[in-house]
Amino acid sequence: MDLLTTIDGSMMEGFLPKGWDLKKIDACCSNPPVSIGERQAWWHPRFEPVACRSVEDFDVMLGHEIARAIRQAREVGREAALILPVGPMGMYRWAVYFLKEWNVSCDHVHGFNMDEWSDRDGKTLPADHPGAFSRAMEGAFYGPLGELTVPADRRWFATPDRLPHYAERIAELKGRGAELVVIFGIGRVCHIAFWEPHFAAEYADLAAWKAQTHRLGAKLHPLTIEQNALTSFKSRTTLVPAFANTIGPGLFLQADRIIGGADGILGRGMQWQGASLWMTLRYGPDPWVPSSFMPTLPGRLFYLNELAGPLEPEMN
Repeated sequence: MDLLTTIDGSMMEGFLPKGWDLKKIDACCSNPPVSIGERQAWWHPRFEPVACRSVEDFDVMLGHEIARAIRQAREVGREAALILPVGPMGMYRWAVYFLKEWNVSCDHVHGFNMDEWSDRDGKTLPADHPGAFSRAMEGAFYGPLGELTVPADRRWFATPDRLPHYAERIAELKGRGAELVVIFGIGRVCHIAFWEPHFAAEYADLAAWKAQTHRLGAKLHPLTIEQNALTSFKSRTTLVPAFANTIGPGLFLQADRIIGGADGILGRGMQWQGASLWMTLRYGPDPWVPSSFMPTLPGRLFYLNELAGPLEPEMN
């Protein structure tokens, strides 16, 4: 007795993205934990999942990877265009630490925040709102870098007047040799940024889906809202906006390098991200599972060991 055998006639019927193959998802999540790093045919030759033993290790390792990408670009005289998430966040403290320790200026960096809360028309929260992603980035990354920071005119946030220009600006940067680094987390419904799985139904084919650079006032899946209620709003669902501005696959699939993170552990044996991680790694590229495309790109995905499972109830 499980969801597969009881979903008919239940309130879950029609709730999950309609393009999801639940049997396939269950098969992804049934693999033994030790097999999580086994290479799949669709993975990029330079894609690598990296296990972390603790949240503390995860923050340091992910922060080091971000700082290293910034330093490497500077050392070879390239500009760096970074698409940046607000979640995970702990890595920014360590990225700042390493950049300061190495005395690496970020005046060659262009930062593009991947998303922001909005209403259905794309109007975003004020920059000084406690829940605003722009405020979080200023407090966690740009501000602490001090004199080494990214110049203010190179910080892009997903507001309705700026997000539509991301594609043009990033294309200009790549055209003159900049490296595009996409830093990301994985959503409960396997979104990248707030590019949700149900958007797949709107496009005639994969090429049309891949061409989408952004969306204003994107309608969020209920599981995305509840994920953020738990992880960012201390369980207070009523504070979470139901819409967001977001980049799309037309930008995140252009990455020259990806740096991903999965740290969705809640403590006391509870977690929310294990199934999403396994779907990302094993489902195979599918627009109904946006994160499933990330292993097709070069780079690293850092994850907490506990997320590998086994994804089943503990026997007491």
